This record gives sequence, structure tokens and C-alpha cells, in this order.
Amino acid sequence: MATPKIRSKTSTPQKSNHTPDGRAAPKPATKPKRFKSAYTKAEMEEIFRRFSVQRPEPKGELEHVNPFTLVVAVALSAQATDAGVNKATRALFKIADTPEKMLALGEEGVTQYIKTIGLYRNKAKNVIALCRMLIDEFGSQVPKTREELIRLPGVGRKTANVVMSMAFGVPTLAVDTHVFRIANRLLMAPGKTPDEVEENLLKVIPDQYLFHAHHWLILHGRYCCKARKPECERCVIADLCRSPEKTVDVPAALVELPQQLIGAAVE
Repeated sequence: MATPKIRSKTSTPQKSNHTPDGRAAPKPATKPKRFKSAYTKAEMEEIFRRFSVQRPEPKGELEHVNPFTLVVAVALSAQATDAGVNKATRALFKIADTPEKMLALGEEGVTQYIKTIGLYRNKAKNVIALCRMLIDEFGSQVPKTREELIRLPGVGRKTANVVMSMAFGVPTLAVDTHVFRIANRLLMAPGKTPDEVEENLLKVIPDQYLFHAHHWLILHGRYCCKARKPECERCVIADLCRSPEKTVDVPAALVELPQQLIGAAVE
């Protein structure tokens, strides 16, 4: 008769989740998920080549007369359409195109001009605070760096990127609702936040097209790949598009579009 084995009372040592001094041990670093676009480098180059043929010189559709009115217009455009902002600021910028003139109006004065825009009271407050900072800290001049721009009240990363690009010619990529939608819908540079989308788009947009990329994507999203229903039959990249929502595989004719009429656009 075989002698039964007696189990040892000594248990297998367990890994401790604490350091010798009793503190919780740090969790091992996890590698960030590697971003992968649905498009090859050659396909991205072809996508933006077609955008460049369609709109050789794309422009932002916010009316402005100088860097100051641009930063105000972009700040006011948060959760509002460009057309709505243009309608409100057209008269405002005729009498207040400098920080000093805008500050002289005061919050109530600015409010009278922009009350058709969403969140107008808070925006008027930010505009006045922005003017004070420009006068007190920047000699009434709009700063040119992102770090300085985002210090201004009501100015975030997107606004700073727009101003750097449109006012100072710096190749940046501002991610608004249109760009965010296009990047995710087309699986071009998917991300959960605007900052993540911006980071991913910068990895895949060819350098030679970066300066205008922001406007090409916005205009494509505004007039073709619309939020409610994409108009795939009018899309010049329909054959390349990887969107699950795509309804057409044949691209529209690649022709240069009529020159933009700034201020007359319909959202």
C-alpha cells in the first residue's frame, strides 16, 4: 500500500503589492497603445493632393481685419457657427478693432453685439478680460506663441492653433468639431479627445500639406462629409475612404471649386 503524500504546510510565497516600508508598490508602466491609421502613406498623400487641387488656397471663414479681431472671433466661435459669429461681429469690429476700443465698450457694450451667439455673457466677460491682458502684458499685441496665447481668457489650444496659422503663418493643426469628426469617421487618425486626434493627425498628414490641412479638413466636413449625412456622391476621395458609413466608391470629379466667399458661407 502506497504511503500517502503529506502536503507541506509551507505555502508558496505570494508577491507583495507593497514595498518593504509598507507603501504600495508602483504599478508597472504600460506601453501606450500604438496608433494606426487606416491609410498608407501613399494614400494620405493622394487624399491631400486631391484636396489641394479642389481648394488650392483654402481659407478660414471667420471675418476679421487683424490678429486681434481674429483671436476674438475664434474665441466667440466656440459652440457657435462661423456664419453666426460673422453676423454678430461684423458691426462690432467696425467700431472695436483694437483691445483699447473693445475695452472701452465694456462687458455690457460687447454683449449688445454678440447676444445672438451662444454663451454670450461669459464670452463677453472673457473678451474684456482678454483685452486687459493684451494691454497690460503684451503691449496690445496678440502674442505669437501657443504658450502665451493659451494664457488669454477664453483661448484654448484650438483657438491658439487657428491664430498661429491664420495670423502668423505657423503650420499648426486646430481640431474643431469638423476635424474631430472627419479624423474619426474616416479612420484617418481616430482619437477620443481633440488633443489625441491632433497628435495622431500630425503623424500621418504629409509635411508638404500640413499648412492648409486644417482648412481642407474643416471645409470637407462642413460641405461634403457632413455630420448628419455624408454626401459621398460629391466626395473626391470616395474611392480611398475607409469609413463604414461610406455609400459611394466612385470619386466625384476632381475640379477646382469656386473661390470662397468669406462671410457668405452657410454652415
